[in-house]
Amino acid sequence: MGNRGMEDLIPLVNRLQDAFSAIGQNADLDLPQIAVVGGQSAGKSSVLENFVGRDFLPRGSGIVTRRPLVLQLVNATTEYAEFLHCKGKKFTDFEEVRLEIEAETDRVTGTNKGISPVPINLRVYSPHVLNLTLVDLPGMTKVPVGDQPPDIEFQIRDMLMQFVTKENCLILAVSPANSDLANSDALKVAKEVDPQGQRTIGVITKLDLMDEGTDARDVLENKLLPLRRGYIGVVNRSQKDIDGKKDITAALAAERKFFLSHPSYRHLADRMGTPYLQKVLNQMEFCSCHPGWSAMVRSQLTATSASWIQGILLPQPPSN
Repeated sequence: MGNRGMEDLIPLVNRLQDAFSAIGQNADLDLPQIAVVGGQSAGKSSVLENFVGRDFLPRGSGIVTRRPLVLQLVNATTEYAEFLHCKGKKFTDFEEVRLEIEAETDRVTGTNKGISPVPINLRVYSPHVLNLTLVDLPGMTKVPVGDQPPDIEFQIRDMLMQFVTKENCLILAVSPANSDLANSDALKVAKEVDPQGQRTIGVITKLDLMDEGTDARDVLENKLLPLRRGYIGVVNRSQKDIDGKKDITAALAAERKFFLSHPSYRHLADRMGTPYLQKVLNQMEFCSCHPGWSAMVRSQLTATSASWIQGILLPQPPSN
């Protein structure tokens, strides 16, 4: 980032997220984070898994993400995961991470596809990630499924708004290339809460699934429905790739090859793809903070937090 002070805020933010989740409430502090929003099947989960380099998120039909997942990525020499609700337990098998997310979701929401605003906090340490704090939110939907309440669309919208209305929340608006961008749920929400586009980044998925003879060049060149921060295209694994256990490293190499070889995108190749998106988000997350954010955190924390929360925020030794 070129700014050590900003980089040093990352562990503080991570511990603040943990502290407020531990007492069962969302922080009143406007913590810097990145909200991942999009319609169902827009490819949000695949984008996050590509960041981590592991399969670890539940998959299926309908609403799969039913609680906010606060995903803290921490660059480290070893690879493992920790949940806030499983203090002291390290997960090295990411299939177990997936099962734990499913079990913890059902514990609060039941098994009927209901949703809850109570977050799950997951921290992933890995040499393959950049320091980021992302919030994976339920995919927007309009039709209730199974035992879902008839107002599920509005419940999800209300949950999204709790995050995306905050000034220090960057919005990662994920939209599939094979659908009309003018109808993108993610872009509609982003436009509503961030009309100047100061904190919205467009992500275009499924570029490889567009009809033959069509492309998204005008979108990726920021000519169609332009955003101040523009759009970044990514190519995720297909369902066939996932079912066939295609390695994410191989998928990222295929993504790179796609952009370098596609006649409509090769001139944009250096500004497309998952690694570039991750780098941009890492650079932007704390640059987006309001001046004086760190001082504001400390003053509010002193006024509102219990002594044991302050203990969480004391400097901690690095995990082994």
